[in-house]
Amino acid sequence: MKERSKTYLNPYLGGFLLGMLLLATFYVTGRGLGASGAIKNTVVATMSELSPQHLQESEYLGRFSEGGQHPLQTWLVYEVLGVMVGAFLSGALAERLKWKVEHSPKITSRKRILFAMAGGLLFGIGSQFARGCTSGAALSGSAALGLSGYITMLSIFGSAYLFAWFFRKLWI
Repeated sequence: MKERSKTYLNPYLGGFLLGMLLLATFYVTGRGLGASGAIKNTVVATMSELSPQHLQESEYLGRFSEGGQHPLQTWLVYEVLGVMVGAFLSGALAERLKWKVEHSPKITSRKRILFAMAGGLLFGIGSQFARGCTSGAALSGSAALGLSGYITMLSIFGSAYLFAWFFRKLWI
């Protein structure tokens, strides 16, 4: 069995590389990283196929279908696809790619999956209320020296620290 230090990237190096990627993204695209826009574009593309009239009547989503460009032809969609492919390749190359659910012995796999899905759903809803995901709001906001980015970062980590105590049995 491999040592953990040999199968995972050093977190300090990972943080540095993330910062360099964020800097390069600002330089190349003029804006920071973010993933929630890709999900929104996917919803718009699906609605344009299934119910184009409903999409045009939607005050919020309708504006994302304007401009003549297909909603899936944005750099945000390619960013998220790259993250998924990169995660898959990383797991495969480090021989960590397995079909299993990691959870505490105190709960079942099904319960762990349900809580993960509920957390993901709440996170997605929160990202829409915040007009962006943590990558866009916290990382890019603080990298641009925006006070809102720092407040978002403190709120995310502070609430995670607070709620971790209540949900710790899902992991330990």
